[in-house]
Amino acid sequence: MKRILAQCSKELAQFRRDRLTLALAFILPVMTLFIFGFAIRLEAKNITLIVQDFDHSNLSQSYVERLYATNQFLPVQWSGTDPIRDGIERGLAKAAVIISPEFSRDVKAGKTSVVQVLIDGTDVNNARVIKNSIQAFTNVFIQDQNLLQSSSKILPRIRLWFNPGRQESLYIVPGVFGVILAIYPSLLAALAMSREKEQGTILQIYASSVSAAELLLGKGLAYFIVAIGQTLFVLGLGCTIWQLGFVGDPTPLLIGSVVFLAANIMFGLLIGVRASNRSVAVQGVATVGFLLSLLLSGFIYPLSNIPFPLSLITNLVPARYYIELTRDAFVRGTGWSGVWSAPLLLALLAFLLFNIARKIIRRMQLSG
Repeated sequence: MKRILAQCSKELAQFRRDRLTLALAFILPVMTLFIFGFAIRLEAKNITLIVQDFDHSNLSQSYVERLYATNQFLPVQWSGTDPIRDGIERGLAKAAVIISPEFSRDVKAGKTSVVQVLIDGTDVNNARVIKNSIQAFTNVFIQDQNLLQSSSKILPRIRLWFNPGRQESLYIVPGVFGVILAIYPSLLAALAMSREKEQGTILQIYASSVSAAELLLGKGLAYFIVAIGQTLFVLGLGCTIWQLGFVGDPTPLLIGSVVFLAANIMFGLLIGVRASNRSVAVQGVATVGFLLSLLLSGFIYPLSNIPFPLSLITNLVPARYYIELTRDAFVRGTGWSGVWSAPLLLALLAFLLFNIARKIIRRMQLSG
């Protein structure tokens, strides 16, 4: 135990003396929090829209006015007669709505009036959002204008659960916590371990009586303490700016945070053990840790959308389980009954990464 604490004290002393590492530990996470928290938006808004009204009746004008009043679409000034060529193909608009000259006449006659909607399908997700938005608005417009030909036998009453205000920050920011805490603690640990190899001081450790496990635990403990500070700083700042609060039992998140940080630090030490210098360590953490945490953790894309065999890799991404914990703590609030497996799987990953790194160091000691 004394060797572990001595190794931890040495690492903390080096950390305090290195101003660049201090900046990396606290300034970059804040910048990442602001960039991801404010820049990432999954709900399409301010969609540019062209409307070509050939009817010019009170009903068609009311349809157009209320369409823009949804605050989801922006009118586009365009010149010409073809909305596809003059608007969509030139990139001025993402969609065009064409109202036929017989629009109001067909409605008054009890006939079906067709409104043509042309959507730029370059972005498939955005096209789907536009289609559903215009379709939903048209259904509401028909009901408000009493244009339903017969009363429906089924009337759904829809209520948004957990997030009735549809605040995207409740979904994005807890996910950002997971991405940040997956990257920077592991990056600091990888730099610390690779620095020993780059400067040649790792040979002194090999020649000493310090075991591989003691070396990993000593360095890991030092950067675990730093990671705890990062966690408190990032979560406190994020909750203050975006007005987040616990909606249920916070203990799964608190316990899960400890295990999650341990798993990421072990991952960083593993990268540092394999890297020959600090540049390689940074590239390893950025390539493996950042990309997996960003793309295969459920942060942006649902895990169910990830195809096989990439879906198997998601089971080895610690950020996947921590994002589940943060979104439960700040949005759903189900507590242990809903997320009990996440801390256990994080502990399993931490133990696995520790043993892999320990065996690699042990082989290097023996070969040295």
